[in-house]
Amino acid sequence: MITFMIGLAILIVGGFFYGNLCEKVFGPDDRTTPAYAKKDGVDYVPMPAWRNGLINLLNIAGTGPVLGPIQGILFGPVALITIPIGCVIGGAMHDYFIGMISTRNGGIQMPEMAGRFLHRHIHKFYTFFVCLVLFLVGIVFIYTPGDIAATQVFGFGGTAREPSTWIIYSVIFLYYLIATVFPIDTIIGKVYPIFGAVLILSAAGIFAMLFVRHYPMPELWQPWIAGGFDFSGYFREGRFIPNFFVTVACGILSGFHATQICLISRTIEHEREGRMTFYNMMIAEGFIALVWAAATMAMISIGAQKAGITMQMTDGGWSYFMQSAGELKEISATSVVGVISRKLLGPVGGTIAIIGAIILPVTSGDTALRSLRLMIADTLHLKQDTSLKRVLFALPVFVLAYIILIVAKVNPAGFNIIWRYFGWSNQTLAVFALSCISIYLLQQGKKQFVWMPLIPLAFYAFITCSYIISAEFGLGLPLPIAFTAGGIFTVAVVTATLYAGRKNRQKT
Repeated sequence: MITFMIGLAILIVGGFFYGNLCEKVFGPDDRTTPAYAKKDGVDYVPMPAWRNGLINLLNIAGTGPVLGPIQGILFGPVALITIPIGCVIGGAMHDYFIGMISTRNGGIQMPEMAGRFLHRHIHKFYTFFVCLVLFLVGIVFIYTPGDIAATQVFGFGGTAREPSTWIIYSVIFLYYLIATVFPIDTIIGKVYPIFGAVLILSAAGIFAMLFVRHYPMPELWQPWIAGGFDFSGYFREGRFIPNFFVTVACGILSGFHATQICLISRTIEHEREGRMTFYNMMIAEGFIALVWAAATMAMISIGAQKAGITMQMTDGGWSYFMQSAGELKEISATSVVGVISRKLLGPVGGTIAIIGAIILPVTSGDTALRSLRLMIADTLHLKQDTSLKRVLFALPVFVLAYIILIVAKVNPAGFNIIWRYFGWSNQTLAVFALSCISIYLLQQGKKQFVWMPLIPLAFYAFITCSYIISAEFGLGLPLPIAFTAGGIFTVAVVTATLYAGRKNRQKT
């Protein structure tokens, strides 16, 4: 528990001081925000700070801060330190600057931001890439909450053969369509505060019970073995670099966040609300990730015999097992959510926590598709001023998404392929966003602070490149080759960013 407490201290104390630095570097002022300057009653709508904060948290917190840490903690207690450090200097910094740059520039979406700061050819590639990622997000965040709801709430099998599976998927789809085309304050602005309360209470409940029951967990300086599972062996064999930083995405840094934050830049009433709305909400997501990571490690430590989790090697690698009817039963990462929730919070509290885990992806999937609609419409210069136009524009996207969902569900390997590509592309999006932040600071004459985005930019340029080259679903090349290519790519990205920033500075 000491390692967990150190990580929590890093997150809270580090978040306070680094968030203060980010705010001073950007310099928010009293100028009119897009919510008032472009008020249209649909996407540009002034909303109070507390509501914007909760909406932003739910927008950015998909399945990443739950399922990511559940899998990432297998690398050992080092995850309890790397998550908060990355969140403070990477993810929260990324979210704050993207949100504030968008606000300062009229609430622009990420493709337009990329067009202003990056090369025109890179801008075209980014626009296609980000739309593809948002499309995948919509599919992933129907599949995941649908399966959790089917298996953990209703007790169904969650298979492709059961009608109940498709009924649940269709209900989520219908909600997405409504939330995508109606004014942001009609659905999202009213429902999300309730969802936010459930999310926060469930995470806080699990956090409290970890201390009440004082479950054993291996410390960073002790042998990394607990419940018969060797975390240190997984650390060595699982390729901590680069795999860990793609597995635990949203709890540390996520490029997907930039697409969601730009929505909220159109609803904040004052620039000085940016730190609470953008930076602090990412710190809150880091807290959620820490809690689920620690809870998973605790369940592994007590073992399946005591209603926890046991890890065993299968043909597909290390898998989670739970005790069921006197026998060990292999379960998925989504089922681990149910084990943790019911063990720590009991039947009623556990059900509420499971609902919170369902809410996370649902409240990210709807705004992902809303962002996709806005980005495509802005790129094609199509008006979205009536509900009918928004519905007609959104329907083809939803139909295609449902078809791909069917293919992914029927094919046993279909979802794994989508999820892995989504995880890598999600982190790759962050490289583009961090480059934009770096160029923006150079353009504004703040080169002494450009190290803030450059450090995570260099790190994730290396991570994403070496990951796709070494991963089985990528090129599958040996790590030395992947690391060499990653190093070359990193130097190229950083050099191009600095050159673009200085070039733009000379023009201004």
